[in-house]
Amino acid sequence: MSTLSSAITASASALNAERTRIEVAVSNMANAESTRSADGGPYRRRDVLLSSDPVASFDSALGQASATGVKVAGIVQDMTPFRKNYEPTHPDADQDGFVSLPNIDSSEEMVDMLGAARAYQANLAAIGLIKEMVAKALELGK
Repeated sequence: MSTLSSAITASASALNAERTRIEVAVSNMANAESTRSADGGPYRRRDVLLSSDPVASFDSALGQASATGVKVAGIVQDMTPFRKNYEPTHPDADQDGFVSLPNIDSSEEMVDMLGAARAYQANLAAIGLIKEMVAKALELGK
């Protein structure tokens, strides 16, 4: 049973990581046209770094196979250059009339959100299957 609980814990950690990926992608999309941020320049695209996270269980203490979850290792700024748009009347235009716009590609953000949403759904399904397996095992034990 502890192996099943570590599998649920691993899937739950993935749910949290995928939720963070979706939140960051939504933030990027919301700021796709923000020419001025708190630091004075245009908004910089953010990206989520994920890393593996071993799930502690009784089985892993005995040296048996155990589940490995995922955790958010950090949220970093994408340092690719800003997009430039010629708008000499814009208040944030430089001396040449160009406005620096965030380094965000809307289609890339949509793909990231879709991938995160599908991974979230897959982990929800995995948790549901484990719950069904436990319920069937309890039924058989009657």
